[in-house]
Amino acid sequence: MTDLSQIVKAYDVRGVVPDQWDESLAELFGAAFAEVTGASAIVTGHDMRPSSPGLSAAFARGAAVRGVDVTEIGLCSTDELYFASGALGLPGAMFTASHNPAQYNGIKMCRAGAAPVGQDTGLADIRALVERWSDEGAQEPEAKPGTVSQRDVLGDYAAHLRGLVDLGGIRPLKVVVDAGNGMGGHTVPTVFEGLPLELDAMYFELDGSFPHHEANPLDPKNIVDLQARVREVGADLGLAFDGDADRCFVVDENGAPVSPSAITALVAARELAKNPGGTVIHNLITSWSVPEVVKEHGGTPVRTRVGHSFIKEEMARTGAIFGGEHSAHYYFRDFWNADTGMLAAMHVLAALGGQEGPLSELVGRYDRYAASGEINSTVDDQTGRLGAIKAAYEGREGIAIDELDGLTVTGHDWWFNVRASNTEPLLRLNVEARDAATADRVRDEALAIIRG
Repeated sequence: MTDLSQIVKAYDVRGVVPDQWDESLAELFGAAFAEVTGASAIVTGHDMRPSSPGLSAAFARGAAVRGVDVTEIGLCSTDELYFASGALGLPGAMFTASHNPAQYNGIKMCRAGAAPVGQDTGLADIRALVERWSDEGAQEPEAKPGTVSQRDVLGDYAAHLRGLVDLGGIRPLKVVVDAGNGMGGHTVPTVFEGLPLELDAMYFELDGSFPHHEANPLDPKNIVDLQARVREVGADLGLAFDGDADRCFVVDENGAPVSPSAITALVAARELAKNPGGTVIHNLITSWSVPEVVKEHGGTPVRTRVGHSFIKEEMARTGAIFGGEHSAHYYFRDFWNADTGMLAAMHVLAALGGQEGPLSELVGRYDRYAASGEINSTVDDQTGRLGAIKAAYEGREGIAIDELDGLTVTGHDWWFNVRASNTEPLLRLNVEARDAATADRVRDEALAIIRG
């Protein structure tokens, strides 16, 4: 029986190709996806990794054997696949390993309308079927197999986004975009075509070997080229997309990284201007500035756990207009509650181009506190270390502790969160405070316990 314990995660399936993940396994996943969703038709897409077309085609074959009609949209970003799922009303599967290294690949799956497939909403059932079928052998085909057809939705995707954020009237902007040889190189030219933007394109060639740097802008070393280019050409801002282009990171005119929390607050303010009194979701690691800005603009902030399935569930439950995470995932009600870095980037461009000041000045309104960024520590006993932290702070005067996701400890002018990684023996620490000195002090104290 195939051991899926290392490749089935909370939101997707991913593994090393071909050691853990091959076309025969993808075919089983296609059949299981069809069975669990009960759909009569699905949509699939894939990124630029060399293994992606073959895995995607195998998945389609597996679904078709179960009598499901498959629409293949081919090369696409993950948010383009979400668009297709929403616009066509079909469950979807995107073949990508996102920001992971070149030797990896995987699937991100959703139900019709881009609704998430999480551990409790179908993924565990899919895994169980694949394990059983891989042990028992090939599946019997349906009496009438489904069809496999192709469709190009890139133009429709771009038109939908441009209908949500009007960039036609902004002042001309010079923008550097680093696609990291990922799917941003496919989507950005079509979305930005004809807009008052002077585009300086970096690494737009689709290449799943990532010859210039990893397509993971969350790691500071991967935006060094973008920062230098922004300063060199005197651009108004820079944008960096990850491998499947569902996340977007921003640097200002000086090449300084802009906190995803500041982007969340900026976009929240814009969405609340269109939807007065709306609800905005933010995970518990975003800055204090996010709920502050939401309240200042008449909205209701709702705090939730980290992770796209939790955000999307809260979006649906509360009818929220927008949601943001510290990892630069941005979710929009008008995009089927799904995450799209492109739409967030367009909001930044609209906000910047609608006034005369530089981006650093604009985002300064939303970047109010000192933060550590995420600090990872390798530990032998995640549960034991979390318990040690709780014991160290519990009972201190003026300290509040909650366990919504990991452990969050809050003082008068600071907070920190420690969460265990689901896939590695790591604890992840995030600290924020009113000033840098306090943030440093709290960080060092927490790390001393974590690494004790």
